[in-house]
Amino acid sequence: MACNLRRTISLWLVIFVVRDEGGRREARHREWWEKKMEETYPLGVITASILAFLFLVGIHGRWGKGRKAAGKRGSGAVAAGLGGADVIVVGAGVTGSALAYALGKLDKGKVNWNRNAQSGFMTLIVQDGRRVHVIERDLAEPDRIVGEILQPGGCLNLFELGLEDCVDEIDAQRVLGYVLYKNGRRAKLSICLEKYHVDVAARGFHHGRFIQRLREKAASLSSVQLKQGTVTSLIKEDGIVKGVVYKTKSGEESKAFAPLTIVCDGCFSNLRHTLCSSEVDVLSYFVGLLLENCQLPFPNHGHIILADPSVVLFYSISSTETRCLVDVPVQKVPSIANGEMENYLKTIVAPQVPTELHDAFVAAIDKGNIRTMPCKSMPADAHLTPGVLLMGDAFNMRHPITGGGMTVGLSDVIVLRNLLRPLHDLHDAAALCKYLESFYILRKPVASTMNMLADAFYKLFGASPDEARKEIGQAYFDCLSLGGGFSSDSTALIGGLNASPLHLVIHFLVAVTYGVGHLLLPIPSVRGLHRSARLIYAAAGIVLPLMKAEGVRQTFFPATFPAYYRAPPAQLKQ
Repeated sequence: MACNLRRTISLWLVIFVVRDEGGRREARHREWWEKKMEETYPLGVITASILAFLFLVGIHGRWGKGRKAAGKRGSGAVAAGLGGADVIVVGAGVTGSALAYALGKLDKGKVNWNRNAQSGFMTLIVQDGRRVHVIERDLAEPDRIVGEILQPGGCLNLFELGLEDCVDEIDAQRVLGYVLYKNGRRAKLSICLEKYHVDVAARGFHHGRFIQRLREKAASLSSVQLKQGTVTSLIKEDGIVKGVVYKTKSGEESKAFAPLTIVCDGCFSNLRHTLCSSEVDVLSYFVGLLLENCQLPFPNHGHIILADPSVVLFYSISSTETRCLVDVPVQKVPSIANGEMENYLKTIVAPQVPTELHDAFVAAIDKGNIRTMPCKSMPADAHLTPGVLLMGDAFNMRHPITGGGMTVGLSDVIVLRNLLRPLHDLHDAAALCKYLESFYILRKPVASTMNMLADAFYKLFGASPDEARKEIGQAYFDCLSLGGGFSSDSTALIGGLNASPLHLVIHFLVAVTYGVGHLLLPIPSVRGLHRSARLIYAAAGIVLPLMKAEGVRQTFFPATFPAYYRAPPAQLKQ
């Protein structure tokens, strides 16, 4: 027993000694390794720095070769372009400024690996914003009486583009719905915004303040250059637009070159006639007044008076100012200079204005600051020209009665931005032109819905001698007065939140069906059948020409066009 105990103690002593010796050996090895690392640390830092430098030089070299190759594919004139711009934007209005920001903005975190087809090596490309040269005829704050309502769909587009703060700090007023007045009755409509996680309520503001905010946002990017000048013509070589000729503020003529020129110089565009064949129709005139310190009967609501002969609008554009727009038929525009306009507003329009607004309306007339603006309409029908694209009011207009112009313009900016996003090289004009056919198809849902709605609304409630149209307008108003789904659908369509042309047509047919039912019930009569037939005929006379102008196939069946599915050309992605 004692012998076994001694053997056990001896065994534990041996294990302890061995482990102690192993620990000392490990400690000595660790001290040697730390000393070695201290000696080689400066060499490691130098080696790592050299390798990182070579890696960056390699990326820059490959990038430079790609840029040089792209430059060789373009013409010499383009390579020598002013500022080396990738895109020229003509006009710095809502569409032009938003587009400049969208194309010039750095796409943070967007990193692409590009494989060289010959060597097989992968090149790291960090995609930054495009170099955008914006030429605007006047960079001073514009003063207009339209473009002062941005619908909820437009506010959603601002969030999509990162421009939502442009409605801040300009005393913009939220618009939560509309109130319609007709023959002593009224219908209050609210815009359903509960499902949106951001504040997309419509905004009323001074147009010029909003424009300046957009311009400031675009100019804040180092890749965007804003210049004041009047573009007089496009530079063409072999049928391809290479740039523009413009006069600077001092009157000196200059040129700018870029592989892509985008013309969005507004409703008074002087370049439109070279790029499209659409005819501009002047449907009526808006007469603008500014009411001061006037409290609307329903705060944060637009007020629409369906008067005779046409519509009167009231909406807040600041905390102390209310804009009033009186629609005047184009055939009967009274003269402002000889006092005819003042007399027309006081005797014809003022008696139909709600009593809460009457005194402020008359006071604004007496103040004398009466302004007019033509209400134009023009369907989108651009000729495909390599090197250039037409956008904004220069390309497509609708009656401003529903305030949808800016919503359409911002939607077009998003469509074009998404199409250009995967492209690295824009110098192959023919391939780019064919690819951008997709723009004219993809923009259709929003644009066609807003266009047809605005022009149909004006034909229903604007000046017209057609009694059947007036009956349709009355049926539409009666449907809105019922509330429920019809009124919520109306605000969604007007607000640009429902971009469905088919839904719009069905919505219109519901109002027509309601009107026919009203004429035929409770007991159909010969007179009721005759009036119903006239009403249906008048409804067809409104909606069918609008559908034809927009293009039935493009509007309702865009997926039947090959351009709807067109992928970016491979040569433009390299």
